Order: sequence, then structure tokens, then C-alpha cells
Amino acid sequence: MLIKKPSDIRPSEITKPELFCARRRFLQAAAAGALGLLAGAARGQSQSAALQGPFGALPRSPLSTDEPPTRFEDISGYNNFYEFGLDKTDPARNAHSLRTSPWSVAVEGHCEKPGVYTLEDILKPHTLEERIYRLRCVEAWSMVVPWVGFPLGDLLKRFQPTASAKYVAFETLYDPEQMPGQRSSILDWPYREGVRMDEAMHPLTILAVGVYGRVLPNQNGAPLRLVVPWKYGFKSIKSIVKIKFVEEQPVTTWNQQAPHEYGFYANVNPQVDHPRWSQKRERRIGDSWLAGRRPTLPFNGYAEQVAGLYVGMDLTKFY
Repeated sequence: MLIKKPSDIRPSEITKPELFCARRRFLQAAAAGALGLLAGAARGQSQSAALQGPFGALPRSPLSTDEPPTRFEDISGYNNFYEFGLDKTDPARNAHSLRTSPWSVAVEGHCEKPGVYTLEDILKPHTLEERIYRLRCVEAWSMVVPWVGFPLGDLLKRFQPTASAKYVAFETLYDPEQMPGQRSSILDWPYREGVRMDEAMHPLTILAVGVYGRVLPNQNGAPLRLVVPWKYGFKSIKSIVKIKFVEEQPVTTWNQQAPHEYGFYANVNPQVDHPRWSQKRERRIGDSWLAGRRPTLPFNGYAEQVAGLYVGMDLTKFY
């Protein structure tokens, strides 16, 4: 596998950091989100029979935050999903090309029940609930998102991982016809992520299939995405087609691409700056520009629940 260095990436392919939090981007995001949804409907975007929405009344998880959610227009219109473009508004414009039905997920590695499972197979035994979680990106912006999903650990137990399974690795769909951004060499496709087994089994970690009570829009990672709320957003792998139980720490896309900037663990640690910007403060998307930035919380505000997973680890080294 070719491991690229930051110097291999053309400057024209990288979104400028100063654009990440520009107010004009926020305003464009709302319009792009609405247009993206309309385009998806107009072009006959498919939907799995297992995910006919809206979902209706759903129980709210006691693990949810009480913070007010970010507007749906911002959640669906301001996204990192390089498979559909580098600009934050590109996925909402371009993701209508993704066909989410039929959909299947390959389960491999150290488990007793490997195989290829349809989305209906995966969802059938699980009860969906609403999880209102903070999501933070390293570019110093954040959202509060009302996900619809179920605990990842409940799914993984069905596959009966063996004692050799120390990590869970994930892959996104690779199909440049449906995902035009994959025609670029900006990343080594397909997108890959991974978490430690105890992180995967933690009750805060979910697989999301919806947002704001409706089926997950394509630009948000339909039909199935990972949400690990105490980590940076690049851990939230989208459009998952493979789950693999592995013994060694798996290769992950951004850690491979720029290991000096993106650690494997991706825990939110405001004391560890990104090489190109401070991570001590963040801007909440949708806030008034005059509201300024707020302090970034350790583990994104979930320290009480998850800090015990990292006792004895140097979190400036394992970032």
C-alpha cells in the first residue's frame, strides 16, 4: 500500500484552513443542504426497505446531551465527505449519485459468524433510539447532532468476536462511479477507520442510520455510519461496507495520510494542538458570529464516561 506524505498532495486539493469557520460557509451550507435534499428526491434517490422514514416517535437515550441541536439544514449541508468533494458544501450537491439500496456489509476476521449481511439483516433485531451527541472536527468547529441509531456493541456481539479480536476496522464503499471524489488521488481509497475493541463496545458508540428523526441523508453517510462522540469527526466513518475484527492496530486513512497531524485514537484533547491551529476553543456551527468560540472540553465533554478507557496512557503521545 502506498503511504502518501503531505508533500504529495497538491495545494489546490486542500481546503484552506481559514475557510473552515468562515461565516459565509455556514450560510452557503444551509442553502446547499436544502438543494441537496431536493436533488436527491428529484433524481429518485433509492432507500432501503429497512429504512423507510421518517421514523416517527423514538425513545431518547439517557446518554444524550441536553444542549440544543444544530439545525438540520446545517447538519445536512456542511459536511466532510471527500468521496463527494473537498468543499464542505460539495457532499450535499453531489451525494445524490450514491445508491443506498440494496446495501450489504461484509463481516470478516476474528469472529465466529463472518459473512455478508444485508442492511435488513443488520437492522432487524435492533431497536432504534435518538442520541443527541456533540460532534467535533479538528478544524475547530462543532455540532450537536440528534442521531438515530443503535449501540455498535450490540451488533458486534452477534458476530461472536474471538479473544484475538483486539480492534474493529471499518471500510467505506469504494465506487468512483457513484462517488466522484474517489477519482481524485487526494486520499488512498477506500476510506478506512478503526477503534479499539473496548471503544467499540462502549455504550456511547453507535451505528447511525438517521438524523433528526429522518433517514440519514447520503451526504451524512447513508445508509450506515459510525458515531464515537468523544473523538474527532474523522473517526465517524460513513457508508460502511466492511467490518473486520483484527488483532493488530488497523491502518486508518488520516493517520496514514498525515500521522503527525491525525493520531489513531483521535480523542478530543484540547491540550494537544493540531500542527496548524489551536484546538483549545471551538465554534459551534449555527451560533451567531458574535458569540465567538467556546472552550473545547476534554473527550468532547464525555470524560466522565470514557476517561477510564485510557488510564495509564500518555494522551499527548496517543492522540
